[in-house]
Amino acid sequence: MKVLILAGGLGTRLAEYTSTIPKPMVPINGKPMIFHIMKHYSKYGFTEFYIALGYKSKVIKDYFKKGYKNWKINLIYTGQNTMTGGRIKRLKKYIGKETFLATYGDGLSNVNIKKLVAFHKKNKKIATLTAVRPPARFGAIKIRGNFVNYFKEKSKVDEGWINGGFFVLEPKIFDFIKNDKTFFEREPLEKTSKSNNLCAFKHEGFWQCVDTKRDRDRIDKLLKEKKIKL
Repeated sequence: MKVLILAGGLGTRLAEYTSTIPKPMVPINGKPMIFHIMKHYSKYGFTEFYIALGYKSKVIKDYFKKGYKNWKINLIYTGQNTMTGGRIKRLKKYIGKETFLATYGDGLSNVNIKKLVAFHKKNKKIATLTAVRPPARFGAIKIRGNFVNYFKEKSKVDEGWINGGFFVLEPKIFDFIKNDKTFFEREPLEKTSKSNNLCAFKHEGFWQCVDTKRDRDRIDKLLKEKKIKL
């Protein structure tokens, strides 16, 4: 099964790094973020990658010039300003008529990919996303008058489920993507949801989207201290 990785965005909220490198190349524990993502997929036997490039694509191309043993890496330029849906659509000719995997180049997780694929096959829908609970940034309080009558320290249990990426998709999904301006998270996922063709695989384990330097530093520390294993 082919793995599509979206790696062309600007990453403006991580400007400390992305002024010179694309977001997926931000280093975490000595390796680019995209390397950790690919290594995770390869752990489950998925080693054929299609990387959708855009912003500062040369940096990623240069990094993968030497290649990686047992990985088949296809680097495809999908436009500087193309949105997430458009990047997926541009890779249609490489994906063909097969079920495929897709994810973002800025999210790390220890989700079990084989269980995710099995869940998708069992439900027989067009798309499956991995639902996660984001790490809570703040504690919760409820106030009555001038008094706090509810206080709870931050906990991801208090947060709702969100789209964590790590998709399994049927080629039918391409029909839901109009053009380069299509955000995958809008019309395609909204329409598949309305037609009862979008499933959610609930993942309770580790997940972190790297949007800020704080996010990056948190994962870097956890990996270095071996508190998580991807």
